[in-house]
Amino acid sequence: MRDADGTPRRDPRDPCERHGPQDPCDPQDPGRWQGRAGWTATERRLLAVLRGCGDEPRVAAAARALSHSGEHAALWLAAGLVCAAADLERRDGWLRGTALIAAAHLASMGVKRVVRRPRPLPVTGEPLVRTAGRHSFPSSHATSAVAAAVAFGVLRPAGRVVAPPVAAAMCVSRLVAGVHYPSDVAAGALLGGLLARGGAAWLRAGGGSGTGGGRRV
Repeated sequence: MRDADGTPRRDPRDPCERHGPQDPCDPQDPGRWQGRAGWTATERRLLAVLRGCGDEPRVAAAARALSHSGEHAALWLAAGLVCAAADLERRDGWLRGTALIAAAHLASMGVKRVVRRPRPLPVTGEPLVRTAGRHSFPSSHATSAVAAAVAFGVLRPAGRVVAPPVAAAMCVSRLVAGVHYPSDVAAGALLGGLLARGGAAWLRAGGGSGTGGGRRV
């Protein structure tokens, strides 16, 4: 239908004609994804509870520290390189583990570009940290953290003790910061775990081939 001057008339019953802060016809609008892509009310409530925990200053500080240290897998890549320098017996294994963590991180970024799920809308307050990108699924922090926990555990028994709690805390920190849905973190953790498990044999093959590992030339 058109107005008297020939301008097309908007039909208020058509959701694609109602433009506002959240346009349901915009593929980048978080409201569109929450309403049409099956993101459940339970998931949003859980996110609200965890983000609410960040109102406590010490919790917020820990969440920020973990989130910042895990950006671009920095903590895990640095840990792998330090261990490669310190643990000559398994130097090649640590370098392979570091490469595997980097590959897992890149894989998560690739999935993000395909899925293009927007970040959550603020639930109980503004996000505690800035994000490097606007896409949410999967959590790259969770991917690299779980990949590191698995890889480090393969290389040294101490890795099975130290890395998993830190990785779990980093995963939770992204929910406390309010920048991921729980399913983003779960998917990232699953992706990182699967990739690291798939490369476990490759890690073990390099586990004893460093300078002190006994491989003779």
